Amino acid sequence: MQPIINSSIPEFKVEAYKDGQFITITDQDVKGKWAVFFFYPADFTFVCPTELVDMADNYEKFQKLGVEIYSVSTDSHFVHKAWHDASATIRTIKYPMLADPTGSLSRAFGVMIEEAGMAYRGTFLVNPEGLIKVAEIHDNNIGRNADELLRKVEAAQFVATHSGEVCPARWKKGEATLKPSIELVGKI
Repeated sequence: MQPIINSSIPEFKVEAYKDGQFITITDQDVKGKWAVFFFYPADFTFVCPTELVDMADNYEKFQKLGVEIYSVSTDSHFVHKAWHDASATIRTIKYPMLADPTGSLSRAFGVMIEEAGMAYRGTFLVNPEGLIKVAEIHDNNIGRNADELLRKVEAAQFVATHSGEVCPARWKKGEATLKPSIELVGKI
């Protein structure tokens, strides 16, 4: 298995549903800004809407950090629209809902469950250069937390702009960081 951290996102072109419209999203749309790819198994399921609404409730916070959210499932953009129309919860989503009916994007990110035709819960933070900085994959029975993802975004953005500093466990924006050196060895 090849490491995915610091690898480039794949070239892609997919249909999406956003703000009552069908749009096309490509890898070129992602580059130049921070992005989160938020893979989930399927529309009209159980854990998925709780996660997607958690992201929707925190979307403004991500936007203030300059981060675009892209939810992705192997459903079509038509199914995304139907779910949006049918569910008051999903109607709160303002970020693009990417359609991956062929599974090519799910395969490229290493989250495709071939025998099920759907993705694991994969979360990937991509920097403006198109490099994956955070990768987390859950079994489909385990939901994710947008607050923890926000913390990871802030940590990734901090270390991207503060060469030589690292963020310790449970670090939050504004707290002390570490500057690795021989003087710290065995002292933490």
